[in-house]
Amino acid sequence: MTPNIERIRLGGELDVSRVLTGLWQVADIEKEGRLIDPEVGADWLSAYAAAGFDTFDMADHYGSAELIAGRLLARGGQPRPRMLTKWCPPPGPMTARVVREGVQERLSRLGVDRVDLLQFHWWTFEHPAWLDALHELARLRAEGLIGELGVTNFDAAHFNLALADGVPLRTNQVSFSLMDRRAAGDLAEVCARYDAWLLGYGTLNGGFLSERWIGQPEPREIADWSKMKYHRFIKAAGGWEAFQAVLRAAAGIALKHGVSGSNVATRWVMQQQRVAGVIVGARLGEAIHVDDNRRLFSFSLDKEDLAALEAAFAGTQPIPGDCGDEYRRPPFLTASGDLSHHLDHVERAFVRHPAINGAERVLTGSSWEDIAGYCRAQRIGDRILVSGTTAIAGMSREVATADAGAQTTYILDRIVAAVTSLGGRAEDIVRTRIYITDEADVLAISRAHGRVLGDIKPANTLVRVAGLIGDHRVEIEAEAIVRSHAGG
Repeated sequence: MTPNIERIRLGGELDVSRVLTGLWQVADIEKEGRLIDPEVGADWLSAYAAAGFDTFDMADHYGSAELIAGRLLARGGQPRPRMLTKWCPPPGPMTARVVREGVQERLSRLGVDRVDLLQFHWWTFEHPAWLDALHELARLRAEGLIGELGVTNFDAAHFNLALADGVPLRTNQVSFSLMDRRAAGDLAEVCARYDAWLLGYGTLNGGFLSERWIGQPEPREIADWSKMKYHRFIKAAGGWEAFQAVLRAAAGIALKHGVSGSNVATRWVMQQQRVAGVIVGARLGEAIHVDDNRRLFSFSLDKEDLAALEAAFAGTQPIPGDCGDEYRRPPFLTASGDLSHHLDHVERAFVRHPAINGAERVLTGSSWEDIAGYCRAQRIGDRILVSGTTAIAGMSREVATADAGAQTTYILDRIVAAVTSLGGRAEDIVRTRIYITDEADVLAISRAHGRVLGDIKPANTLVRVAGLIGDHRVEIEAEAIVRSHAGG
């Protein structure tokens, strides 16, 4: 009997297949300038939809994927395919106009009045405009231009921050596989707390999680972008031999269930906490693998299977950092090993201005900087002094007023941004002073501080005070000494 394709409701009117068809390889196919004919591409997508895999995931930078999806939608028919896309703007001011234009481009390319799920990606949290963008997107959702709102590659701290600040996020799309298990930790807990969901990509590690790689030598030259990227993940997770052990464990479980090792790898992700679905890439114009995908719904991994995989995991190393860090800090686990395939450069969050006696300073736009006559940070020689900083977005809006940990995350982003804008690095921070109002918040604030500065371990003082202005639960000031490696 053919297994039914599992579906899940993400909220509102949006239900999706738990196996989503990913269209990122359209960009790889078109990288030499040969574009896929949209009607031909729509024919290929219709084959997936006819087989029940009617949910497609794409992005503004996946070549002509949105145009191809739009041609399929224009053909009509029921059930209507679900189209999930992403907007990945370069860091910069996120005004209402900029955000609306970004969404309108998605609508125009898809030929629709509303995007089923709009997912937002931001390249560096040091630039605070990401939270402005999410609130603007929430307003466009209220207008009806967006069905549901999600993000991609957000770590647990910033996903929690957005939700604590009232952004109605439904999903976070992140790397999740037998080799990259970061999403099973803090991020899954945030999702459980806010009734949000994970969408896992990279579940086959760029195609490496397949029996055909068992016993094969480690490749020395890799042509396609996907394998270039996920080969870096294998190295970061302990290397080729550790990968082979996981691959053999998956193959043994596959034999037991009469499925493929790739099925086992994908099913493992599907059974993790708060995973709504997995994204399986489609190489348009080649075999569509519908039968193999259907087998994902014919079995479940039992306790014995999960134990066998855990035993193999013991020989691997955790991927560094949290979800999305592969795009934000070394080691960059991207195809090129940096962000050159995505961005030309990342601008500093704040502009350096001359100050008295050769000093320099940065301002963040808070209304109090003009009222009280101070700057966010000032550099004097190799020393950077950062003013007491609270969780303020824009000129005066208080952020995440009920969550001290979320406020701390936002504050430290602003502090690091001020330091880097003045030519330093986070590693140059040598002292922080933390003022809190409620002793019950100490652990959440300390964990947020440790997430950012735990490897640096600056001198630190934490003091409980009678109160802070407004709904602020925490205020932090910092000092940095710029070493020669940080530039000037």
